[in-house]
Amino acid sequence: MKYGYARVSTLDQKLNNQIKQLKDAGAETIIQEKLTGTTKKRPEFQNLLAHLKVGDTLIVTNLDRFARNTKEALELIQELFHQDVSIHVLNLGLIDNTATGQLIFTIFSAFAEFERSLIIERTQEGKQFAKMNDPNFREGRPKKYTSEQLKLAYDLKQNGLTYKKKKKKTGISISTQQRAFKQMSK
Repeated sequence: MKYGYARVSTLDQKLNNQIKQLKDAGAETIIQEKLTGTTKKRPEFQNLLAHLKVGDTLIVTNLDRFARNTKEALELIQELFHQDVSIHVLNLGLIDNTATGQLIFTIFSAFAEFERSLIIERTQEGKQFAKMNDPNFREGRPKKYTSEQLKLAYDLKQNGLTYKKKKKKTGISISTQQRAFKQMSK
């Protein structure tokens, strides 16, 4: 049996492209997950690993869908090789339980981890640069509503409007209103 595994890191990302690639590669069953790969606690992936049998093939589109670091990747590949399961990483090829297959997989896993580390490093450098050179730099998600918009919602609250009515008038969600009002009342 050929199983495909598609994963994205956040709920708003789409799996369509990975699913198409997995189907084109012959995956008969595709397991989908929207969860960061930085954790080993990926329930759908763990369930898939538990169901793989001798002769099965696990197909993933890229190495980073399989594992986030070399150590984890090597542990997983060894487990799958012990179960006589093949791994097909679409951008690398079929990885089999031979000395050459293991060498290639180890090298590519190391490069994937190296690339991820470089991305993190560059991101941190960019943040440092921005902090030093941009007085308006703020880490995190930009605020969706201005203080004036939140003050308007607060004034509407003072006039007795319900959260639902304020949401309808301002477009500000109830939970955002509650957080903002809590801050304003301090």
